[in-house]
Amino acid sequence: MKQEYLDLKHTEVLIRAAELNKAGYRMVQICGIPAEGRTELLYSFDKDHDLLSYKVSVPFGETVASITPEYWAAFVYENEVHDLFGVEFTDSQLDYKGNFFRMSSVTPWKGSEAGK
Repeated sequence: MKQEYLDLKHTEVLIRAAELNKAGYRMVQICGIPAEGRTELLYSFDKDHDLLSYKVSVPFGETVASITPEYWAAFVYENEVHDLFGVEFTDSQLDYKGNFFRMSSVTPWKGSEAGK
C-alpha cells in the first residue's frame, strides 16, 4: 500500500479524473479546508490499495469543473464543498444550487478558521 500527495491545478481536475477513471481508479473522497484567499481541496482516488491524493488550490471566485461526468458519486462531495466553502463547480450532473444543507449562514467556512 502506498500513498501519494500531488499538486494539481484547479483547471486540470476533470482531465485528471477522466484519466484516473480510465485507468481503473475509484474516487474515495473530496474534502476542503479554508485558506487565505482560496479553498484547498483534496481529491483522493484508490486502485489496488494505492491512494493518490491531489491537492487543488481554488482561488475565491474561480470555478472548478465537476467530476460527476466521470464519478457520479462526486455530486455529494461537490455540493458539500459548495455549501460550506462557496466553491462553484461547472457542469455538475446533480447541482443542489446551494441547498444541499440547511444552514444558518451561507458558506460558513469560506475564508474562516472554522474547520481547521
